[in-house]
Amino acid sequence: MSDTGSDTKRKTSTRLKVAKPRLYKVILVNDDFTPREFVLVILKAVFRMSEEQGYNVMMTAHQKGKCVVAVYSRDIAETKAQEAIDLAKQAGFPLMFITEPEN
Repeated sequence: MSDTGSDTKRKTSTRLKVAKPRLYKVILVNDDFTPREFVLVILKAVFRMSEEQGYNVMMTAHQKGKCVVAVYSRDIAETKAQEAIDLAKQAGFPLMFITEPEN
């Protein structure tokens, strides 16, 4: 027998696949009681939107009943939605944001 010094056994390595976290949509729900100016203030303050972006989101929600504001991981989406709702409640408005999983 000849010994060539090569190892004939294969070494296997296991790679773990880390799943990406599921994303959630923050959705603005239209109401007929919250002033447009206040909705813009909330969209700019909480979601860091420009005046134009905020206006477009607000008008889409007004025309269609609801509009996706942003998409985040679950914790961030729920935190931002709750922050916006709390600010609206403090000001006495029924502005509503909901979160739902992105498809």
